[in-house]
Amino acid sequence: MHNSLPLPAGPDDPFAGLGELLLAVRDHRRGLLAAAGSDGYGLFRVTDRARRRWLLHAEHPVNALAFHPSLPLLAVGTGEYDGGYLFEGELLLVDLATGAARSLFEDHFGRQVLGLEWPDDHGLRVLLAPPDDWKDSKAHREGHLAVIHRTDWATVPAGSLTGTDLAGPRVPAPRPDHREAARRTVARLLSPPTRRHHTGG
Repeated sequence: MHNSLPLPAGPDDPFAGLGELLLAVRDHRRGLLAAAGSDGYGLFRVTDRARRRWLLHAEHPVNALAFHPSLPLLAVGTGEYDGGYLFEGELLLVDLATGAARSLFEDHFGRQVLGLEWPDDHGLRVLLAPPDDWKDSKAHREGHLAVIHRTDWATVPAGSLTGTDLAGPRVPAPRPDHREAARRTVARLLSPPTRRHHTGG
């Protein structure tokens, strides 16, 4: 389901190729930014200006991004309603250095991932849409919260998360719009800082 071919980009804009910007998350400690758009998602090194490391295409819209607290990994949650029955999506683990991605769900259709958070090095909190909306009037505003524990996330194989791993209590699951916050974050990176000139008196 996952296509890791790099997308084309313009020579001057490091965010070219993302399409409409949907989500942006900073890792200030490592000086990195993960950003997702309508056409893909990417990782950027932030110094005096943003420099792109890699840009990938996702099968579904990206809804959540979370940097691992210590390992060089980015968790990427994707998904959408198929328009008739299923909430499809993927949970991806992406190597920060290479952009190599692993799709972790065992099921071919996966689940729509709505939120991601690393509470510590070994646990990943995942907010998921229900598998489908069959006879479920609250499926589009509620979900399931699962906390998945692994000793070493760097070695978790693709396709290894089963329905048992994704089981969790039913909770409210709003679908927030992150576009404006993402645009502000990226605009600050693209605008050079104003230099103050001091004159001697």
